[in-house]
Amino acid sequence: MKDRARRGLENFLSRRARPPRELREELPLADGPLPLLVRPHATARRMTLRLSPDGNEARVTVPLGVPLREGANFALSRLSWLAAQRTAAPERKPVGHGDTVPFRGDELRIEWHAAAKRMPVASEGTLRLGGPQDNLDRRIQRWLEAEALALCRADLAEYCRAAGVAMPDLRLSRATRRWGSCSTSGTVRINWRLVMAPDAVRRSVVAHEVAHLVHFDHSPQFHALLARLFGAGLPAADRWLKREGRTLYRYFG
Repeated sequence: MKDRARRGLENFLSRRARPPRELREELPLADGPLPLLVRPHATARRMTLRLSPDGNEARVTVPLGVPLREGANFALSRLSWLAAQRTAAPERKPVGHGDTVPFRGDELRIEWHAAAKRMPVASEGTLRLGGPQDNLDRRIQRWLEAEALALCRADLAEYCRAAGVAMPDLRLSRATRRWGSCSTSGTVRINWRLVMAPDAVRRSVVAHEVAHLVHFDHSPQFHALLARLFGAGLPAADRWLKREGRTLYRYFG
């Protein structure tokens, strides 16, 4: 057999032997199928099941070496819990004159006046704006995204200085299933909806991604650096995201 053909066969066989990196299927819930994602994780000690922040995907994490099918079976055994969690997911809330929208952990009451400036202005618990009334929600979302970018950029600069790393590119994310991410190229993405959460919650996510710039894993070294960067209050921020994070998806599309 020629060398090229032999190498091709070896590569083909190695690909076939390599275990799948994830498993995707659907779970049969009474109100419709729910997408399921099963993934292994190097530091996982046990199987864990979560519903994504927007309530549209179930995720199972399994320790390395555990068959992905076992993770899927684990999710199947928790269908009643998933159904209850999805039912509890908040419905979309309209945003317009007289409504409130969360901003940095507080509530802003929306005040629209035809004679006011188009650009939203936040002051003393109100968000005042003018312009056309039929697209208020879109303009308020753009304002929130601009605020999120400025805040996250300041957070990122602060934590990068503390970690001794160069500040990477920052992008806002509209992801429905992740609060933050750090690519192998170094780009950090932060979910814009975190501008509606308390400052400590947003900052904990930024600190998490900065720690990944140094340790691209969830090793003890990563957690030690994250604790040093963020300081006290990390467990409370994590609890808030798990308990309240899904409510941020009730606003805007």
